[in-house]
Amino acid sequence: MDRVTIYTDGACSYNPGPGGWGCVLIYGRHRKESSGNAAETTNNRMELTAAIEALRMLKRSCIVDLYTDSAYLCNAFDKGWLKNWRTNGWKTANRHDVENKDLWEQLDALCGTHTVTFHKVKGHADNEENNRCDKLARDAIKQIPETEQPIKTPEA
Repeated sequence: MDRVTIYTDGACSYNPGPGGWGCVLIYGRHRKESSGNAAETTNNRMELTAAIEALRMLKRSCIVDLYTDSAYLCNAFDKGWLKNWRTNGWKTANRHDVENKDLWEQLDALCGTHTVTFHKVKGHADNEENNRCDKLARDAIKQIPETEQPIKTPEA
């Protein structure tokens, strides 16, 4: 199987609010970047979407090293949260519904197609590729027309 390196990041203005995601895929000397946005979302949804969209870009099964600054994303795989949620009918250990179930199910299916290892990197630090993903995500937010963004009112 081919080995691919992926970097992902999600961003949100307000939480919830307008959000964006970005990813960088590296295969040998080849590199591809992608990004997208949502007018009303959360940071966690954008982190998950970045990983989903990056994995969807792969045309065949690959060995993937996926780098993210999202502890939420890494911990779900590294600490077995995802496996437990699936086993428990998409309930947390406290028997609450798992947030973002729709995205977790998509990501779980994609991870069944590829051999994915998640790596946690420090956000907004010296990792050039993570910083590039952050820029892609933030630039994607700027592409959302103001007319599509929710109206934020000051707290009373």
